[in-house]
Amino acid sequence: MSESEKNTKLITHTHVSERATGWHRAAFEDIADRLTDSGFPCVFSRNAFRKKLLRFIFVENSERSGLEHLAAGLKEYVEISREWDGQLDTAYPLAVAFSQDAVKAQTVEEYHAFGWKVLQELHDLDPGPWPDEVGKDPDADGWSMCFDSMPLFCNMSSPAHTARRSRNLGEYFFLIVNPRERFDVFAGETPSGRKVRANIRNRIARYDSMPHAMQLGSYGAGALEWYQYGLIEENAPRSDECPFKFRGA
Repeated sequence: MSESEKNTKLITHTHVSERATGWHRAAFEDIADRLTDSGFPCVFSRNAFRKKLLRFIFVENSERSGLEHLAAGLKEYVEISREWDGQLDTAYPLAVAFSQDAVKAQTVEEYHAFGWKVLQELHDLDPGPWPDEVGKDPDADGWSMCFDSMPLFCNMSSPAHTARRSRNLGEYFFLIVNPRERFDVFAGETPSGRKVRANIRNRIARYDSMPHAMQLGSYGAGALEWYQYGLIEENAPRSDECPFKFRGA
């Protein structure tokens, strides 16, 4: 292993597929089972897995050391994402896997509470300023999680999801992270983007055997982004408050 490989927190798809052991291997095989299933709804994730584009961060614990490890890896991810050339085949999704020792949760709600605690801790460790163009209030249309000045979309997937199978990637809690702009490029408020979203949501209905969540919408067009990070099992309205609190200037 090179010195750079020893120091990095961000691990390539190829490295994980060829060298991972222990729970890292188990988590990788879980996500592989989902993303090699032709019925899995997210065609972008399936494409990324097939072409070995994923990047991984493995978080051993939920203590300060584990979260600092995650923050360092996320900073690496943001840095490589700034160089994106706009092509689908260079869009690297990030899969953050948490050990079972790190997460003390049983229900969907408990897993979501853990996920929001992690996002809040990342905000507190954020090395960059919040972008001026992004809202600071999660209940505003223009809010998005940001880190090192990059808006991100964070998908919380947990073993507790039974009805909403598309948010269950196996026996481990995952945060699937993508730069916000990539959704706008490929599935934004354009005729082609709306067609892509409709296709994926139809696939969700088939895969989950239930209609897609009521909270799924389009960024900046009235749908609250934070609702979409952690989807509830039921197709029902929501009125809960976002746990995330902006603490910057």
